[in-house]
Order: sequence, then structure tokens, then C-alpha cells
Amino acid sequence: MIQRALESQVVNRLHQNKVLVITGARQVGKTTMLKNIFNRTDFSVLWLNADEDRVRTLLSELNVPSLQLVIGKYKYVVIDEIQRIENAGLLLKILHDNFPEVQFIATSSSALDISASLFEPLTGRHFLFHLHPFGLHELYRDSSPFEVEGELPFHLIYGNYPDICNNRSDAKFLLQHLAGQYLYKDVLAWKDIRKPQILDKLLKLLAYQTGSEVSLHELAKQLKVSSETIDLYIDLLEKSFVVFRLKSISRNPRKEVSKMSKIFFWDNGIRNAVIDNFDDMELRQDTGALWENFMIAERLKSIVSQNSTPKSYFWRNYNQSEVDYVEEINGELSAFEMKWNTLTKQKVTKAFTNDYPDAETQVITPRNFFKFTGLTES
Repeated sequence: MIQRALESQVVNRLHQNKVLVITGARQVGKTTMLKNIFNRTDFSVLWLNADEDRVRTLLSELNVPSLQLVIGKYKYVVIDEIQRIENAGLLLKILHDNFPEVQFIATSSSALDISASLFEPLTGRHFLFHLHPFGLHELYRDSSPFEVEGELPFHLIYGNYPDICNNRSDAKFLLQHLAGQYLYKDVLAWKDIRKPQILDKLLKLLAYQTGSEVSLHELAKQLKVSSETIDLYIDLLEKSFVVFRLKSISRNPRKEVSKMSKIFFWDNGIRNAVIDNFDDMELRQDTGALWENFMIAERLKSIVSQNSTPKSYFWRNYNQSEVDYVEEINGELSAFEMKWNTLTKQKVTKAFTNDYPDAETQVITPRNFFKFTGLTES
């Protein structure tokens, strides 16, 4: 059992008169993490899966006597896939207010329906956590940097989903199944998705443009839909934890791009499954994009595990000079370039360092990514 970095944060928030809400894509291990927590205790836990019709029916009866029959004498209640329950936020509010001695924990694999319906009724009554696919800092906690470097090709191609990491010999089949059966489940169920084939084509275009700036207008033109539709679909993919946007930083709008975004996948394996390319690294034309996507996603996962709050961006000026990843903490900037080739001498572009001479800069390669991804402290 691989211990998740988020476990300690969850444990520390038990018994504080709050509902704990844990979000994350399907199959990232939310329920497994909770079972691992409770297996180390003597607590008796009621597990309810809202994907089951009977559970949804029972929990939709928003009256205290009916809910008391469900809860019984349990002091810990976990409700998986809470977004599947109508009026989920009101349900959790009623549970919280009427059963103060019970610790309620809810998981959700989609933020499509829950942002308003869940969190508004729960104002002041919940703590929110997010679980990503495995981070390198979780998988290789006791490994040497040399050992971890040797594992990079696998993760760049097949990613970090728990089932993939635990069944490497079957990784390709499992990823194709995961992408086909789970990836779109919540997105396609969304009421505004009328043309799922557009979503599929959009994902492929985003996968091929990993690490490049994305133009909603150009994507709309290619797919023959409106820019508003493209923006909506990308937003839905973000809320299903498939992709994330990295916005540009600009302190000088006359010289620097300020309105563009890059779109990355939270998991390299999902990205490669979308375009059905599992070729070995030496056969690929997209190694730079894979490395950039992987490192930025790992950095963001590491930030979450450390409960840190820097702002994350990329940078580009109108002369096409660019920095892959920029962090801002208390107004101070750090800039990073991602380079898979360890033999090429690279530096962060002078266009950036001339404008921001006080910024820390580093080129991240397979030889020095350890601190950047939280594997080591130095």
C-alpha cells in the first residue's frame, strides 16, 4: 500500500465539526486512501456508494428520521461519488447539523454539478481536499534519485494512475480501458454535451498541442463550433480533472502576452491514450512536450501535498521568447525551463532574466528534477 501525502492532512482535520469533501478524478484512489486511513484505527465506518441506485434513493429522502435509519450507530460515514445525489449539498448540511457526533466524509470525481449545489449549503461546514494520481514523491519516497530517473520513461508514457503503476505489464490495456470507460463518464452525462464526438476531437487536438499556447478561436475553427462552445468543453474537462490550464503572467502588457493559456493533462498516460500513442521514448517526436507536461503536473501535485500556495504561470513576450513555468510567491518570481535532453546546455531565456533580474531560474532535466517535484528537499 502506497501511502498518499494527502492522508495526514485528512487525518488532521477529523473531529473538527466539519464535513470533509475529497475531490479527484475517477480511479485516483480516493476510497482506497480513506480505507487505508481507517484500517489503521478501531473505528467502525459506514461506506455508502452513490453510484448505487438504492443508496441514491435512500439519501435523497431529506428528512432526519429516514437518514437516522441509514446512519444507525456509526460515528464515521463515507459517501462516495456524492455528486450523483440530487441536492447533495443540502443532504450534507442536514447530516452535519443533525448528527454532530458523526464524522461525514464525501468524495466526488466531478466538479461539474457540485460547485454551487454542494458548497453553497455547506458554507462554513466543510474542509475541501483534492487527490491527484500518484506523485513521484509518493511512489518513490525511499528511492534514490538514480533509481527514480530510471523509472521516468515508464511514467512519461503510461502516467501515474494507481492501477497502472500497480499493474505495469498490463499498462496499455488498462489505460485504454480507463480512458474509454471512465474519462468521459461525468463529462458526457453533463446536460450541455450534445455532440460527444466534438469533445473527443477536442481532446485529441489538446493532446497534440500539449505545451503550446491554445487559441480558442483556432480550435473552434478546426472543429466548426463557436469559441464559446470550446471554452465550455475545456471548462468541463477541467472540472472532471482531466486537464488544467496554465495562464500567462504579464507585468508589462505592452511587451508580454497576457491573455493566452496552455492546457496540460493531469496524467501523461491519459494524454497518450487519447492519441493512442504508447511508443517508447526513443521513437517519439513529442518527448519535449511529454517532459514539460509531466514536470509541471508533478510540480502542482507536490505543491498540493505540501499545502503550499504559490501562483503558477508560463511566460511569453511578443518576440516569441518563452519560459515554460513561472511561480510567484509573495511577489517574487522563480522561472523554470523543462529539457528532456541532459546533454544540451540550456538557460532560461535572457529576454526574461533581463526583465526580471531578481528572479531565480533553473533548467529542469532528468538529472535534477528531484527537489522540483518534492522528491528531495535539496
